[in-house]
This record gives sequence, structure tokens and C-alpha cells, in this order.
Amino acid sequence: MPRVPSSSEQTNSGTTSSDRGNKPLSVESFLASLTHPCKPEILALRQLLLNVDPAVTETVKWNAPNFRTSGDFATFHLRTQDSARLILHLGAKKRADSDIRASLTDPGNLLTWLGPDRAAVGFRTQEDIAAHQAELTAVLRQWITFL
Repeated sequence: MPRVPSSSEQTNSGTTSSDRGNKPLSVESFLASLTHPCKPEILALRQLLLNVDPAVTETVKWNAPNFRTSGDFATFHLRTQDSARLILHLGAKKRADSDIRASLTDPGNLLTWLGPDRAAVGFRTQEDIAAHQAELTAVLRQWITFL
């Protein structure tokens, strides 16, 4: 059964809006109002991310759903309109001490490397996500060990 995040996992204290006052925006609220051609794929990837590890939580950060365990590791790139694109990272700042690219196994060649500690992965259809679910889950489980 898919894990459903608690309301405390779905918020980010740094995200506010004048129409909400100081109340943090939940990921559920954010996604409910999201208009994106690949919204079904975004929702499918979100569920996959939440099920990768029990420690995964989500927030709205950088104006997009963001995922973390002991640190931030994945954020949707919503400006891309032709696919559901996820940026994998080790937080906001580059980490010179980590070269994930040299250590991570990507058997499905899913990742497009943006640097030694950053990569992107994108899917155009839910069928594509389903076909690569095991490979992506394995990559994400490896990725969070670098946090």
C-alpha cells in the first residue's frame, strides 16, 4: 500500500503566500493547484519517491515539490513542460567532497548528469515510469546514501 505523507511532512516553514498568511503550503495543496501537461506523471513520480524509503518526506521548496531524508535530495523541475523532470542533488549548494557520478550505478542509463553531484531524470508517460520503476527506485536508494 502506498505511503501517504502526514500533514507535517508536507509543509515547509519557508513557503508562504499573502493569501495564506504565514501558513506553510502543503505539497497536496500545491499539486492540487498545479497546471502542468505532465501532472499525472508528476503524481506517479511523487508516489514512487515517497515509497523509496520510510524516511523520505516532502516539502514545497524552490516553488516545487522537494524530497528529503536527512537532507534534500530531489526536486521537481516544473518549468520543463514536455516531461515530468526530477533533479537529483545533495542540497542547494554544490558539494566538492562528493562525486556521486563515479560511485552510483545506473543500469538503465536514466540519469543525465549535470555535475558530479547533480543529475536529472525525466519521463514523458506513466508507462515509461512503470517500465523503469525498479531501476529508478534502485538509483534513488543509492542516491540517499550520499546525504
